[in-house]
Amino acid sequence: MTFGARVHAALAARGPFCVGIDPHSGLLHDWGLADDVAGLERFALTVVEAVAPVCSVVKPQSAFYERFGSRGVAVLERVIAESRAAGALVLLDVKRGDIGSTSQAYADAYLDPSSPLASDAITASPYLGFGSLDPMFDTARKHDAGVFVLALTSNKEGPEVQGARVEGGADGQSVGGLMIEHLRRLNDGAQPLGSFGAVVGATIGDTDVDLDFNGPVLAPGYGAQGGTIADIRRIFGSASGHVIASSSREVLRLGPDVAAMRDAVHVANDELRA
Repeated sequence: MTFGARVHAALAARGPFCVGIDPHSGLLHDWGLADDVAGLERFALTVVEAVAPVCSVVKPQSAFYERFGSRGVAVLERVIAESRAAGALVLLDVKRGDIGSTSQAYADAYLDPSSPLASDAITASPYLGFGSLDPMFDTARKHDAGVFVLALTSNKEGPEVQGARVEGGADGQSVGGLMIEHLRRLNDGAQPLGSFGAVVGATIGDTDVDLDFNGPVLAPGYGAQGGTIADIRRIFGSASGHVIASSSREVLRLGPDVAAMRDAVHVANDELRA
């Protein structure tokens, strides 16, 4: 199955809520764990135990593992493998973006099944030019994986680039809107859903960009960061059914209680489905 087909089925079966498995040093401290590799491993694998059997998608942020060097990356490998074994799709949040052979190397690292870091999908930055991501798209097609492109992010610095108007673009099109148009072309004709998604914040406010581009949307910022169900309906409209609403601290702060974290996922999924 293509990634688009897998994520479409997963959202229908498990719901649209995604948990970011992000071992912030502050969260390790709140759990009573040391900010070291042992604490990282205990934290991350406990979260996997709690949420991977019930989430459609989990999203580990690679940087929080990389900060511990090779031993931290080894923990990330276990998080990916054990999450997938529990039935969750893994969207690895790496936000990579480069050109040529380097872009291909990133694709091989994260999307080729022979890699220990192979995931179902990754996040990627298109701001060296959308075509710079072609090696990632090609590798994703080859291995039935997915790529989520940063389009309209919720950080306050984002509009400086994403809201800029494209020179010569139709009707003053924004850079972020142009990224969505590229994704619309990549996903054209895909059934039941394309494999190439966008990252669009659940807290971006109003936008004139048509976000129904036949692909999945990762919407970080849901829950503790202020994004609501009303925001999702307002921002995404007819594309709301393709939205993966993502939160991390909303769930992780309940640890190390496995049952409490799992219950929080169930509650979020019920709210989003309703």
